[in-house]
Amino acid sequence: MQLKDNKRTIWSWAMFDWANSAYNLVITTTIFPAYYTAITANNGTHKVDFFGHTFINTALADYALAAAYLIIALMLPVLTAIADFRGNKKVFMQFFTLIGAISCGLLFFFNKNNIEMGIICFAMAAIGYCGGFVFYNSYLPQIASLEMQDKVSAKGFTYGYIGSVLLQLICFAFVLKPDWFGITDVSLPPRLSFLLVGVWWIAFAQIPFAILPKGAPNAQSHHKNIIKGGFAELGKVWKKIGQMPLLKKFLPAFFFYSMGVQTVMLVATSFGAKELGLPQEALIAIILIIQLVAIGGAILMSRLAVKFGNVRILLFVVMLWVVVCVCAYFITTATQFYILATLVGLVMGGIQSLSRSTYSKYLPQNIPDTASFFSFFDVTEKLAIVGGLFSFGFIEELSGSMRNSTLALCVYFAIGLVLLFVLLSAEKKHNKNADFSAV
Repeated sequence: MQLKDNKRTIWSWAMFDWANSAYNLVITTTIFPAYYTAITANNGTHKVDFFGHTFINTALADYALAAAYLIIALMLPVLTAIADFRGNKKVFMQFFTLIGAISCGLLFFFNKNNIEMGIICFAMAAIGYCGGFVFYNSYLPQIASLEMQDKVSAKGFTYGYIGSVLLQLICFAFVLKPDWFGITDVSLPPRLSFLLVGVWWIAFAQIPFAILPKGAPNAQSHHKNIIKGGFAELGKVWKKIGQMPLLKKFLPAFFFYSMGVQTVMLVATSFGAKELGLPQEALIAIILIIQLVAIGGAILMSRLAVKFGNVRILLFVVMLWVVVCVCAYFITTATQFYILATLVGLVMGGIQSLSRSTYSKYLPQNIPDTASFFSFFDVTEKLAIVGGLFSFGFIEELSGSMRNSTLALCVYFAIGLVLLFVLLSAEKKHNKNADFSAV
């Protein structure tokens, strides 16, 4: 069976996004942040104790996510190198999926009396999500030809948005209409939602696990020690990346604009709840708007990239992100937040999809496995999240306002813009030289 551009294989790959994006929407974006903020309000003080230390509740959640992303950033380069060395990246996908799904399920037991347990499970779910995603991303150049990668990448994100919205609607039925189900405990609907995410995640992940190829080992022999072979593979990939001028320029740009993008996505619900005092129903509607618009954003940007080029569209989208951050500083009403959410949805889907396919296009298209190459992409993103979340939480604790933290993100986007202009110039020169060589 032909692997590249095979419809069944691409569908199964996209279903992994369908499976795990429910975590990203319910746990990091909507129901968990609202539930966590509510149970840790402490009569308006927003202070919580965590193993004997006192934090602002939202800052603690930011620090926990930052720690999770730092752990995964340190682990993944070695794990992906081992996966390439052994050709078993699907096993790692399964392992991290299990960690994430179980952690979400355990959040069913989270309440104000066991903050430590809840925060730890929250962080472990993030590790499971991020760990599985890097191996999932690494399949892109393996299952899609160069000219199809923008479209296939957008399809993955589209499936993710649709799947997550479907489960979100199911969860909302419990949260908004608990009397329909005879539920009287107000904490049960959100906790039940966390359990449903774990079940949804592990159940639908069985589709890609059954259909996607296992991967091909990059090593000629398996007589080496696995860890030693993993580090050796990692060293080879690092040297190859150093010889790819466009890839070397793209990664720093991706790092800086991701510091802003990922942070905005992770703190949007908390911002609406704390700075604007929006009720849970309004936050739910806003997040649904973001997810639905993001579907169109991913498709639209992939089509524009065909016409104008990936880097030019990335430049345009990053400029829009600067507008988002500046507007967020000044907004005061729910209507303004709704309008801003629409813009966030448009640029969120576009920048995620295009970033992945742009990186994939810069990679060699004939290597047997790509997990190690994609680990650098994912580690760059995770370190960006660590820096973005930590600085966001730190500025909030320092200034007492999430608005100041949001405005500060403009600095990261500005640096990303400059580096994208440098990449665009290098790409033009590269393409001109390639055309000249072909003559």
